[in-house]
Amino acid sequence: MAYDTATLEQLRTDAAAVVARYPQERSALLPLLHLVQSVDGFVSPDGIAFCAETLGLSNAEVSAVATFYTQYKRHPNGRYTVGVCTNTLCAVMGGDEIFAAVSNHLDVGHDETTDDGVVTLERVECNAACDYAPVVMVNWEFFDEQTPRSACELVDRLRRGEKVRPTRGADEVVEFKPMSRVLAGFPDGRADEGPSAGPATLRGLRLAREKGWRAPEPDRSAGATGDEEKGA
Repeated sequence: MAYDTATLEQLRTDAAAVVARYPQERSALLPLLHLVQSVDGFVSPDGIAFCAETLGLSNAEVSAVATFYTQYKRHPNGRYTVGVCTNTLCAVMGGDEIFAAVSNHLDVGHDETTDDGVVTLERVECNAACDYAPVVMVNWEFFDEQTPRSACELVDRLRRGEKVRPTRGADEVVEFKPMSRVLAGFPDGRADEGPSAGPATLRGLRLAREKGWRAPEPDRSAGATGDEEKGA
């Protein structure tokens, strides 16, 4: 189904703002894919065609990018993407057990969505928050030091329509479409909400300051590098 006139007009206006940020138009493809996701809830065939037409690319070129990155969904996504990290450290700390518990609780597997369309569950290779393992993310907001029980309670709250506050970051988790618009480069004014780093992340810095540790100065005894010599 093609976009209606009003939707297409707004998409073109927003896309023009995105493309204007880049010296080469095709560099805008990643945020444009988030933009069409913010409208359709996934990267739809119409969204693929829109990006291709806007940037002078083929549908195949756009699809190749959309299928490479896991943040781009190729079928309708839930209002909340619940990503359970099962990479090494989170797995050791219980990530696999969390995923299994939530999967059984919701009766869905990886990249599947609950019948009510609220939650899409996925395994995540790394949430980049190993200091708080095991970690679950909801629309890329952090929920640290989770357990099977707390993760199941979290998805139940989402399905009941309750407001949910992440451990760090924004004050509240927003739904998938508005979050996709933020990722397209349209701020929602929440960037400064909440702490971005907690005590576990800052522990090394605190210890370094307490003990007076400093990074060693670079060794300049070897003289100039080849590039420096050429520029001299």
